[in-house]
Amino acid sequence: MKKTTLALAVAASTLGLSQVASADFIGDSKATVDLRNLYFNSDNRESQNYSGQTEEWGQGFILNFQSGFTEGTVGFGVDAIGLLGLRLDSGGRNTTPAKAGQDRTPGQLFPLDTDGSAVSDYSKAGVTAKARISKTELRLGTLQPKLPVVTFNDGRLLPQLFEGGQITSSEIDGLTLTAGQLEHAKGRSSTDSRGLSIGGANSGATRQFVNTFYFAGGDYKITKDLTAQYYYGNLEDFYKQHFLGLVHNYALGGGNLKSDLRYFYSDADGKNGSVAGRAEGFRSSGYWNPGDSKAGEVDNRTWSALFTYSHSGHELNAGYQQVSGNSAFPFLNQGDGATAYLITDRQIGKFASAGERTWLAGYGYDFGKLGVPGLKASVTYLSGDHIDNATGDKKEWERDFRLDYVLQEGALKGLGFSWRNASLRSEVANDTDENRLYVTYSLPLL
Repeated sequence: MKKTTLALAVAASTLGLSQVASADFIGDSKATVDLRNLYFNSDNRESQNYSGQTEEWGQGFILNFQSGFTEGTVGFGVDAIGLLGLRLDSGGRNTTPAKAGQDRTPGQLFPLDTDGSAVSDYSKAGVTAKARISKTELRLGTLQPKLPVVTFNDGRLLPQLFEGGQITSSEIDGLTLTAGQLEHAKGRSSTDSRGLSIGGANSGATRQFVNTFYFAGGDYKITKDLTAQYYYGNLEDFYKQHFLGLVHNYALGGGNLKSDLRYFYSDADGKNGSVAGRAEGFRSSGYWNPGDSKAGEVDNRTWSALFTYSHSGHELNAGYQQVSGNSAFPFLNQGDGATAYLITDRQIGKFASAGERTWLAGYGYDFGKLGVPGLKASVTYLSGDHIDNATGDKKEWERDFRLDYVLQEGALKGLGFSWRNASLRSEVANDTDENRLYVTYSLPLL
């Protein structure tokens, strides 16, 4: 794809304006350009001769257009997104060549050419048609869902995009219902529109991707402080997943105690449920005893509890997560960067291996309470153990530190700076040290 895809996104939205323009359609429209400058440095400490080091620097442009709706019983509208990433430096440290069947292998910030070098720029775009009747909205095209069973990834220069359809309804007070289907995804550092997969099936000679992921569920506010959730996700020929969640806020000692409880139940679907299907590549990562006929079958229960207490700029949190069953926690994962709705999905690791038990604790502070508005800092530590492995249970830990500052006034009000530093030490993955430096700014166009 070329840089002109940004212009194509604008053209698509402009065409929609000319065809169905109305006062509400135009008057309620919004357009912004988000600027994201990112320096990324990841050091695999177990590699030799810098083979495991990635050092990249890029500038991202994210154009978002959101129209209003036409007047009438059924209102129509159109949204558009255009993404452009420019390479400022790649450090000469990317060495992964393109895989067979792919034009470019996704790197950390940029797609990689067949010689392993990062491309100088890449771009992608998407358009979403939408319709609204009463408090129900239908969206077809490019989607960025944020649900317990599917969440788009935005951890690098440009965000991940999904393609499909979604309907959301809030006709009943306190109840929001959502359902839909996804067919393809464009990775955060890729221009390819690819099928959907999971860990254990997205790489290797027998990797498999499908084009059907169904999801449905809802959030119900039992009281103003208590919300109950249920969601269902089904990746055809891989897994079926049920999610139950409960979020509660409680005023305590002049502050607020937030409780976040989550439970996932996942099992096999279609080809993943048969020996023949798993032999074709429809398999999950995890650990099974040698010769186990169910090797590669999705079999997972994951539950967690996270408690966060906020008071006078201070924020303390503590949590626990347990992964049970022979397989790792299953979630949409094309192998090019993905997000799991877990309290342990952090800067480097996810702590979602079969059998893993994880404790975490964190502390954050808002320096606005000390007269420095816009400055925030936080640190989190996670410790996981009991990871199932052929040579016995394994363990890992991660420490994350984050420092953010946003200008509160002046000509550059809203300009943001963020430093994110993390270290992972693991007996089942590569020991890694990572730094990310962000400079962000949002320009309103409409």
